[in-house]
Amino acid sequence: MNSSEIQNRFGENLRFIRKHKKITQFQLAELANVSEDTIKSLEQGRTWFSEKVLSQITEALNIDVVQLFIPIGESLSSRNENSKQLKIAIGESVRNYVDSILNEYN
Repeated sequence: MNSSEIQNRFGENLRFIRKHKKITQFQLAELANVSEDTIKSLEQGRTWFSEKVLSQITEALNIDVVQLFIPIGESLSSRNENSKQLKIAIGESVRNYVDSILNEYN
């Protein structure tokens, strides 16, 4: 799974979760303290997010960040190939982020 596919999955899941919670893009933008254009761009897969924006969105939706990356209807315990690839990609991203933070303090 490449980064474009992950970005598209993120956008699709964000839209699905937002609509499931019956929140408009404008309402989510206000709750997450970001612009409505940011929400639109993320849902359409036109832009990527910063860690701060990701945190603000997950807090506003009251969800775990993983929900934005796994295929709708699947869980991380699933044994299919997409879930395995996604777990690896998320793990590498988290590892790289932690390494970059630790390097700042060395």
